[in-house]
Amino acid sequence: MKVSIITIAWNSAETIEDTIKSVIAQDYPDIEYIVVDGASKDDTMKIVERHRDGIAKVVSEPDKGIYDAMNKGVKLATGDVIGILNSDDFYADEKVISEVVARFKETGSDGLYADLTYVNRDQTDKVIRYWKAGEYKPGLFRKGWMPPHPTFFVKKTCYDQFGIYSLELRSAADYELMLRFIHKNEISVTYLPRVITRMREGGESNVTLKNRIRANKEDRRAWKMNGLTPGAFTLIRKPLSKLSQFIKKGA
Repeated sequence: MKVSIITIAWNSAETIEDTIKSVIAQDYPDIEYIVVDGASKDDTMKIVERHRDGIAKVVSEPDKGIYDAMNKGVKLATGDVIGILNSDDFYADEKVISEVVARFKETGSDGLYADLTYVNRDQTDKVIRYWKAGEYKPGLFRKGWMPPHPTFFVKKTCYDQFGIYSLELRSAADYELMLRFIHKNEISVTYLPRVITRMREGGESNVTLKNRIRANKEDRRAWKMNGLTPGAFTLIRKPLSKLSQFIKKGA
């Protein structure tokens, strides 16, 4: 099973080396690593070139935002399974992809997700939040549930069949895609019950109250775009569910 991993970047010189090293260090042999850069003006591309031997494909050109960059990566990918690792994130250890592949083979699922920790931007061994995703059951999206996108791996055939990331949304296109794949089209998904991705704190949709309100509006639009109706409290429970992440800290 060939795994394509896509890293998108823009002016990411401070963090991207951790991301790249965490992919190159994986003990799984059949990885196609793709880096899509949005024409960074800092030293991002110098760092990428320093590790060029471990990267299969590199694109550096202006784009229309993070989801446009993700779509470019998906279109370039030739793997059986695709995962996206942003340039602020890194894998927890070198066995992540091996365990992901083993789980796919064991279950025959179309998609997989796992747990994630948010870490301090400068002290990445310091856990700020622990996102324990839990087992998926049909209907959980209506209860405000979603899997952590940086842990989401899905077969390329799902992108071919159900489409790529919507450029109509600024911060919720990842949510919309997973809603479309898992809830609407009912692809089979499996849960790997352990932390596979560490994410530096400071995501765009959560930085300010204004951004959180905008994200909530986009979540509502994601349902409408798919001809779906959320539950009465779906869009309230989704952000509220994050409160428990500050309690469930772990490695």
